[in-house]
Amino acid sequence: MHLLFVSSLLPEIEPSSGFELANRAIAAELRRQGVRVSFAGFRVPGSRLPRAGETPLGERIIENASAGRVQKAAWVAEALRAGLPVSAAKLSGLSSAVLRQRIAAAGPVDGYVLNSIQMPTAYPFLVRDKPSIFVSHNVEHRTAAENAEHAASAMSRMLYRREARLLAAAEARVCREAVAIHTLAEEDGRALGLGSDPRHAPLALALGRPRAEPTTRRSHDIGLIGTWSWAPNRVGLDWFLAEVVPLLSPDLSIAIAGRFDGRPPQAPRNVAFLGRVPDAQDFVRSSRVIALATKGGTGVQLKTIETFEEGMPAVATSQALRGVDAPPANVVVADDPEDFAIGLGAMVERDRAGRSLRLDGVAFAEHQHLALSRGIGKGLAVLEAELTRPRRSGATPDRRPQAFSASELNTQWVG
Repeated sequence: MHLLFVSSLLPEIEPSSGFELANRAIAAELRRQGVRVSFAGFRVPGSRLPRAGETPLGERIIENASAGRVQKAAWVAEALRAGLPVSAAKLSGLSSAVLRQRIAAAGPVDGYVLNSIQMPTAYPFLVRDKPSIFVSHNVEHRTAAENAEHAASAMSRMLYRREARLLAAAEARVCREAVAIHTLAEEDGRALGLGSDPRHAPLALALGRPRAEPTTRRSHDIGLIGTWSWAPNRVGLDWFLAEVVPLLSPDLSIAIAGRFDGRPPQAPRNVAFLGRVPDAQDFVRSSRVIALATKGGTGVQLKTIETFEEGMPAVATSQALRGVDAPPANVVVADDPEDFAIGLGAMVERDRAGRSLRLDGVAFAEHQHLALSRGIGKGLAVLEAELTRPRRSGATPDRRPQAFSASELNTQWVG
C-alpha cells in the first residue's frame, strides 16, 4: 500500500516541534506495518531541497513567529475574502487543477493521510479524491474557542470565534468523509462527535528517541519547555508564572526553554528564558524536575511524552496527561497552584539531597508504542476494507453519518 502523507509543510530532517515529532512517529509506524509513505507539503522559503519521496506543493510562510504584521494582516484579509479559517487561508491560493497536478508528481497512491485539518479545509476536494485517513492532532475548533476566551482584545476575540465556527464545520465535514480518523487522545474523538464510530482509532504517541546514559548534571531546579508562540501552551505558562511561581521558594532556579511570539513575559529573577535550545533532550535531563503546566488545548502534549520516556520526575496538571493512560510512578498530578508548587518544592528538595526520583523510561515508551501500533493497525484495516470493497461503476463513496452536526458543534463551543 502506498499512502501520501499530505501536510502543511514537508517534514523537517531533525524535528523540533511537537507536531513534527508526532508526524515522524506516525509515519514510522505506518512504514513498520508495511506501508510505503511519501510526503506532500509546502516548503518554507529558503529551506532545504526536497528529498526522495517528498513532493513540494510550493512555498509558504505559515508560522506566526516567522511573520511580520503585514503578512499577518494579509492572512486575515485572505481568510475573510475566501470564507476560510486563517489557519487554512495561509495555505490556500492554488487552484484544484494545479494542486492535483503537483500531487500527481508523487506517483500512483492508494490513499491520503490528511495530516491535521488545515490542508483539507483549504482544499476540500482532497478528502474526496482518494480514500483518506484523517489525523486530528488537536480539536482545532475547541482550541480556537479557548483562545477567544483568553483573547486580549475584542478584535482578537471576534477573529478567534470566527475561527472556531469555521473549524467546527470543517472538522465535522472531514470526519464525515474520511475513511478512518485518528486522534491523539480518546477524549478528542468524543469532542469531534465520533463517539463509538468504528472508523475512529486514537493513537498513543511514542517518540522513540535514543536515551542517553543517566547524568548527575543539574543546570537548574525546575524546567519547562514548549512552543510558547502557540496560544494553548502560552495559557499554561502564564498560569505557572502568575499562580505557581509566587508560591515557590525564590532560591529555586527555573529555566524556560522554547520560542515566543514576541518578547517573553515579565518574571522574577530566578526565572531564566533560554529561547529555543539546541538539544531539547539535554535540557530535560539537566532539570531536577519538569513542570508540565498545561491548562488548555486538546491533543497530546509531546513534552509530556518526552519527559516520561526520559524517566524524569514531573509535576503535571491533569490536562498535561491527555493521551497517557498510565503515568509513571514519579509523576505528581496537581491542578491547584498551591499543590503544584508543593509538589515541585518537595521533588527539588529530594533531588538536592541526593535521592533522585528518576526512573528508567523504557517501560513507559514500550507501553505507548504498543498502543500506537494498535491504533495505526486499526486505521489501516479500515482503509484496506474500503479499498477492497466492490463498488458499482460511477458510484460515489459512502458518506458516513456524524454524531454531531456542524451547527451542533458550533453551538457547543462558540458562544
